[in-house]
Amino acid sequence: MRVRNIVVAALASLFLLGITHAFQRPWREYPGFEYENFPIPPDYQEKTEWLFARLMYPPIYGNRFGDWRQGHSHWTMDYPRSDRHFSAALRRLTRIHVRSVEQPVNLDDGDEVFHYPFLYGVEVGHWNLTDAQAAKMREYLLRGGFFMCDDFHGTYEWEVFTASMKRVFPDRQIVDIDNADPIFHTLYDLDQRYQVPGAQYLRTGLIYEFDGKEPKWRGIYDDKGRLMVAICHNMDLGDSWEHADNPQYPAKFSDLGIRIGVNYVVYAMTH
Repeated sequence: MRVRNIVVAALASLFLLGITHAFQRPWREYPGFEYENFPIPPDYQEKTEWLFARLMYPPIYGNRFGDWRQGHSHWTMDYPRSDRHFSAALRRLTRIHVRSVEQPVNLDDGDEVFHYPFLYGVEVGHWNLTDAQAAKMREYLLRGGFFMCDDFHGTYEWEVFTASMKRVFPDRQIVDIDNADPIFHTLYDLDQRYQVPGAQYLRTGLIYEFDGKEPKWRGIYDDKGRLMVAICHNMDLGDSWEHADNPQYPAKFSDLGIRIGVNYVVYAMTH
């Protein structure tokens, strides 16, 4: 861990403290694909400087369980166990004051998304942003927000993902993130990365899904060279967080998944 980065992160935290404390919304929870009535931490109402904001979105083929805005949709995959495990890890590994529970964020809810410097989207190979949501996402990112997306695999899900992302940024290219990029060196040096599988690995022994055999760390940059969108394709970091306490899931996958997430959060708060 580099001293310079620790100082920068601390200064950024002080700045964000005045912002996030003032605008932090009341906590809300929805039924997920895999979990309902997940234990709520006793300090869930604590006001903090940072929280895990999870993107809510409409799925491309509709939602068989009803209104996607009420949960039981693709955006709730791994939720809330993954979010809370990662938040606990971020508390332990940094000096960021982290809330113990996540916050689902709907781009249609006025200006709420602008209150959070970091936004996470899962299973974006199934999303279908409306034009209004894409415009809101674009404004959020150009105003300094950071979006990390994860847990989508193969050619078909990539095409679904890019269909919405092109509505967000029709004029910006998705590129591979170079190993030398600061995002891989904020707290941990992550030159030696490897594919992180989902929990399906426990059933199949395969580290990939569909035709997504090669992990891709990609992104979209703004005009000043700041990474705005971090795209984790052909991997499932969310599952590595979710199963960090599962003795059957190999620790090496959770180790890398958590380190990548920590680097992304610190980058988002300091760039």
